[in-house]
Amino acid sequence: MSVLRSVVLGCGSYLPERVLSNQELAAKVDTTDDWIVQRTGIRQRYIAADGEVTSDLAIQAAKAALASAHVDAQSIDLIVLATSTPDNTFPASAVSVQAGLGITRGAAFDLQAVCSGFVYGLSITDALLRAGGYKRALVIGAETFSRILDWNDRTTCVLFGDGAGAVVMEAQQQPGTRDDRGVLTTHLRSDGRHKSKLYVDGGPSSTKTVGFLRMEGRAVFKHAVAMITDVIEDAFRTTGYTAADINWFVPHQANRRIIDDSAHKLGIAPEKVVITVDQHGNTSAASIPLALNAAVKDGRIKKGDLVLLEAMGGGFTWGSALIRW
Repeated sequence: MSVLRSVVLGCGSYLPERVLSNQELAAKVDTTDDWIVQRTGIRQRYIAADGEVTSDLAIQAAKAALASAHVDAQSIDLIVLATSTPDNTFPASAVSVQAGLGITRGAAFDLQAVCSGFVYGLSITDALLRAGGYKRALVIGAETFSRILDWNDRTTCVLFGDGAGAVVMEAQQQPGTRDDRGVLTTHLRSDGRHKSKLYVDGGPSSTKTVGFLRMEGRAVFKHAVAMITDVIEDAFRTTGYTAADINWFVPHQANRRIIDDSAHKLGIAPEKVVITVDQHGNTSAASIPLALNAAVKDGRIKKGDLVLLEAMGGGFTWGSALIRW
């Protein structure tokens, strides 16, 4: 019996022109290139230009994804933009993306789950496509985290950067087996008791300001590996697949040590792990689609591959998605 699946047609990404290296950061705050690389694996990050807003990055990534998918923007009837750094308090930055692409039909909205945003967005889009209300969607992760960083706090300002990534998804009939193309399963979690470990100390209804990012690094690291493995094991139980079946593991690009520890705990071979955190730092909701696009462009991820995604972010939120490419 055939079923409706959400199949990825193409992906794209965008990074601002300005590169901020570890060496340049070390001239401004009390840190060194060695310190950053040893603890995070990050070597550089990208910083949006003055006047360049989150929707600008998202539009460029969306255009690249549309070109990759060989589809016209007018065929898109749903846009889900995962971001914690919107252009404005309202309206949703997704409607600016919609207008920037010349789309005047369908629906567009923002989703906020911090670093887990892209996985959350993928899951929600999958549900909407399979429900039959929409045919083709853009799922975008875009951030300008440089705007909410305290550049005097070396424990946080060295970690984050700006960027955007996107995928085009389409509802397609598939045979109804675990070998189907498309999203096979997603699993989302949250636990608000951990809010104080990773948050921004501002907001419209509290301080009437944007605020700065604050993080308890050791606490986040401690919880990350356990939470990540939890939702991945759920994905394996649901589908019957195991770590040995995975062709590519594309984790949230936050910290090289978290990525390595998670893969080791799950039994995923190092050569199957896509790592781009060294190139752009933690770009929050943009990090997974940035890594996906890199692995598709260089030929690693191919049609038919089994691709595992995972992320964890402030809240805490965390989630996984298993996709047959």
